[in-house]
Amino acid sequence: MIPVVIELRNGKKINLELDEVSAPISTENFLKYVDDGFYDGTIFHRVIPGFMIQGGGYLDDEPGLKEKDSKYAPIKGEFKSNGVNNPIKHNKGVISMARTFVKNSATSQFFICVANCPFLDGEYAAFGRVTDEESLKVAVNISDERTHSWRGFDDIPDEPVVIKTIKRV
Repeated sequence: MIPVVIELRNGKKINLELDEVSAPISTENFLKYVDDGFYDGTIFHRVIPGFMIQGGGYLDDEPGLKEKDSKYAPIKGEFKSNGVNNPIKHNKGVISMARTFVKNSATSQFFICVANCPFLDGEYAAFGRVTDEESLKVAVNISDERTHSWRGFDDIPDEPVVIKTIKRV
């Protein structure tokens, strides 16, 4: 397990541990973006209570979003329907790679489940989990933010939830 911390601009933190054994490609990919400082200043751009918070691909551009170009090529999706035996379940507190409908399209975006989401098992590449109750509470509180829609994007927090940095611990 590889410990990392998401530090938010408001001073709150989400402590995580990444599972490089169950999802080595996703973990390595995420850490490349972490080590490059790519996530600094990005936002949680999609938050849904009882489901998840998603970040890692956009900057705040009131009232909408500005996409941040990925630095690396898309990776292979590490999940059962894509031929990979990844045992991590999408339970509350699990971090997973976001993707399009294309199974091998994940780049920088990720999401953290704020509830058990078994319908994602075998379809998305889970690669770690939140390590403590306070961090889980931070994630759940983010999911409860008031939201708006903008140019086809839904569930954007009214008050931007900015990632100051993500770093290895």
